[in-house]
Amino acid sequence: MASPGAAAAVPLSTAQRSKIRRLSQPKELSPDEEGGELNIIPFLDIVVNILIFVLATVAVTFTATIDTTPPNSGSGGIRQENAKVSLNLTVLIVNDGFSIKASGGNVAPGCEGIGSGVTIPRRGGAYDYDALKACATKLKGASEDFKEETNVNLAPNPGTDMQVITSAMDALNTTREGDPLFPSVNFAVVK
Repeated sequence: MASPGAAAAVPLSTAQRSKIRRLSQPKELSPDEEGGELNIIPFLDIVVNILIFVLATVAVTFTATIDTTPPNSGSGGIRQENAKVSLNLTVLIVNDGFSIKASGGNVAPGCEGIGSGVTIPRRGGAYDYDALKACATKLKGASEDFKEETNVNLAPNPGTDMQVITSAMDALNTTREGDPLFPSVNFAVVK
């Protein structure tokens, strides 16, 4: 039996038990009600990584440039006659090798005179840069008018590897003895 001062246990209804259970649960605060600090360390980590990536990319971009002149579009103006004859050398990089054009016309295969065809064919599947250098030297030395010529137009086929273009530019830059050959390379588009 229960003591006279003790209250008798009354069974709780379902609604009362549910309310007690709900009120006894710890209340989760919404993010705008939280009084805690914002953790910005992951954000700063991302910002620092992006900054390092950008600085490294900029440094690589400046070291991987090749000094060239882009093709210019000709004006529709009247041409004036030059008293000086120019070589106007253009080297086309085609799949079969190098095709060379000068002011006199297409240079024949083997760099011998004027004629059609690929001037310097590929040798063993590779481009022949030594023959390109020798042919350019021969053409520049063909006349006294060409001695001061420093420009060459380079017209690669679409899809030509950058290494082929760079090696052709290097071959046209200096003679075997190290003298300047055609130091000013301009990119051209064949019409």
